[in-house]
Amino acid sequence: MLAIISANLVRRPARTLFTASGIAVGVATIVALASFTQGLRNTAAGFVHLGGSNLGVFQAGVSDPTSSVLPASLAGRLQRSPGVARATPLLLIVEAVKGDAAAITFGADPGGFFARRLVVVDGQRALGADAVLVGDRLAASLRLRPGGVVSIKGHPYRIAGVYHSGILFEDAGAVLALAAAQELASRQGEETSVVVELTPGTRGARAAKAIERRFPGTQAINDPEQAARAGANGTLISKAILVIVVIALIVGAISVANTMALSILERQGELGLLSTVGWSPLRVASLILGEGIAVSVLGAALGLLAGVIGGGLLVGALGVRSYISPSVTAWGLGRGLLVGVAIGVLGGIYPAWRVTRMTPLRALSGT
Repeated sequence: MLAIISANLVRRPARTLFTASGIAVGVATIVALASFTQGLRNTAAGFVHLGGSNLGVFQAGVSDPTSSVLPASLAGRLQRSPGVARATPLLLIVEAVKGDAAAITFGADPGGFFARRLVVVDGQRALGADAVLVGDRLAASLRLRPGGVVSIKGHPYRIAGVYHSGILFEDAGAVLALAAAQELASRQGEETSVVVELTPGTRGARAAKAIERRFPGTQAINDPEQAARAGANGTLISKAILVIVVIALIVGAISVANTMALSILERQGELGLLSTVGWSPLRVASLILGEGIAVSVLGAALGLLAGVIGGGLLVGALGVRSYISPSVTAWGLGRGLLVGVAIGVLGGIYPAWRVTRMTPLRALSGT
C-alpha cells in the first residue's frame, strides 16, 4: 500500500508539490506565530525580573511596559513597604541608540541592585554623566569596546565597560546613570518602573496585591504569564494562531479534496482494475485517503522547516531581536504537524467515500 501511495504521488510531481506547498504555507504560519508567542512570554519574563528582581511595578493600564510613567518618589516608598527588601527605579528609553533602534537604554541608580548585578566582562563598572555600560550583545552587533563612543539620542557617551546579565534585551541594550537618563529624555522626576526584591519567605503574588492596594494606579507583576496578559501583543498572537489554524484546515482540506477528486477522475480505470482483482471498496478508499494524508504530511514537513527558519529571518529583517527572539517548542511543532495530518484526513474523506460508491464496471468504463 505504501509503495503504491508513493508511486502515485511521484507520478504527478507538479500537482503533489503545489498541493503540499499550499499546506506548507498554513503550517509555517502556525509554527512561526507559536514561536513568536513563546518569545513574547520569554520577553515578558525578562521585563518582570529585570536585574534578577522578584517583581516589577509599572503604571496600571499600559499595554507596553516602556510607556509606563511613575513618580521618582515611588521607589523610596516601596522600599519601606512590608515584605520589600530592596527597590530600585529604572527609566527605559527606546529607539535611542544610534545603529540599533531596537536597543533599550536603561537609566539605573548606580547604587541599586540592578546596576550592581551586571557582570562586567570588559572594562570598568562606571556610570556617570558621560559614561555608559553596554551589553555584550549590543557591543558585538555594533563592534563597541571600552574607551569607544556610542551615540544615544544624539549625545555621545564614553563606553566604560561591557556587561552581561543573561536577559536578552538587557544584554542588547545600554545602561546609563538614572539622573543622566532622566536629563537625556527630559523626564526629570519620572521613572518607567521599579524593580523589587522581596524579603525571604514573602510570596510574590501576595506582595504584588499588597503593593497595588497601597499604591493605587500601579500594577505589580511577578508572573511572566501575567505580564503577557497585561500586554495586548501576546493575546492577539494567541488568537491569531487559532484563526490561522481554522483557515488552514478549511483551505487545506478543500485543496486536498480537490486534488484527490481530480485524481479519482483521471484514474477511474486503474481503480476499477484494482476492484476487479479483489480489492475491496474499503481498501481502495484507504488508498485514496492515504494519498491525501501523505501529501499533507509532506506539506507539513515543508511548513515546519519554513516556519522555524522563516520566523528567525523575519525577526532579523524587522530589526526587533532586542525585544523578541522566536522560541520554537515541541508543542508548537506538534500543532503544525497535527494540522497537516488533519488536513489530509479531512480532505481525503469525500474522495474516499466517492470511491466506495463506484462499481468496478463503471470505473473501468470511465463513466
